[in-house]
Amino acid sequence: MASEQEARTGSMLSELSAGEVEDLVVKLGKEGVPPSKIGLLLRDQYAVPSVKEATGKRVKQILDAHGVKAELPEDLKGVILRAVKLYDHLGRNPRDLGTKRSLEMTEARINKLASYYKREGILPADWRYDRERAALLVRG
Repeated sequence: MASEQEARTGSMLSELSAGEVEDLVVKLGKEGVPPSKIGLLLRDQYAVPSVKEATGKRVKQILDAHGVKAELPEDLKGVILRAVKLYDHLGRNPRDLGTKRSLEMTEARINKLASYYKREGILPADWRYDRERAALLVRG
């Protein structure tokens, strides 16, 4: 009966210990894998259904505890990548007003996220979004 319930809820724990899971998270983080992808890799390749259930901590908490930090938060990096793609498209299609508006909205979202991360101390207070440097930030 217990195995049926575990199969339904997906809470069956993997054979890895909490320390091994934590070591895998740190190893993947040092290789530059973002936290959302770390969870997917552990689920798909190592049969760890939930890092939090296995270790008691979230992936980001484990990475922070071991001093593994990305230069930009994952969500901000994704929005900047979208802005770079829109800017490139707008360079090729200057009369595309829908893309121009979308770029304006995306850059507003970048500024809103940046002010939040500055307030929380994740980004430096002097960090600024710049279209020319954005491609380097995302790809670098």
